[in-house]
Amino acid sequence: MPLNPQITNLVIILGMMQVSKKIPFEDPQVLMAVRALYIVSNLIIVALNLYMTRVINTKKDMTTLKYVEPAPMGSSEEPKLITTTVHSYDLQQLRSGWKGLLMGVGMMGVMHMYMKYTNPLLIQSIIPLKGAFESNLVKVHLFGQPAIGDLKRPWKAAGGMMGMGGGGELKADKKSIEEAEKAGRGGVKEE
Repeated sequence: MPLNPQITNLVIILGMMQVSKKIPFEDPQVLMAVRALYIVSNLIIVALNLYMTRVINTKKDMTTLKYVEPAPMGSSEEPKLITTTVHSYDLQQLRSGWKGLLMGVGMMGVMHMYMKYTNPLLIQSIIPLKGAFESNLVKVHLFGQPAIGDLKRPWKAAGGMMGMGGGGELKADKKSIEEAEKAGRGGVKEE
């Protein structure tokens, strides 16, 4: 049984924190090497995302995908029926990956350039790269795993810290979709 990605991330973070204590970041050459490692890891993620965009657009799977999106946590809104295509869904997932990458680079830029923290550079050279290769898009489109079981769309949102994230689970079962259609919640096809 493979380990939970959150557990392996925690192990990597704790291990790299210990390793980073031993690295002489005061040495300009060491600091430049760690910066280069961070930049190269992000360039690999950018290249992976660009390749994934090309693969998704080449496949252009127009199979209809229906699911019920839960209401935002704390709101009184009803869950909304989403009707889209596999192609659009995959591109939407890829866009959220781009946003995550840019947020991470922005936060790291502030932490490193403004606050002068160097230790997170090492950790952030590994964790986002690991996350990119563990993403469902990469598993399906790059590694060619069939979209069944956990890889069946819509994908479960990765929980936040300790699995406490999001406003609920996406539902793609027939009963939930029929209930949402009868209630008239959404159903407009997204392009």
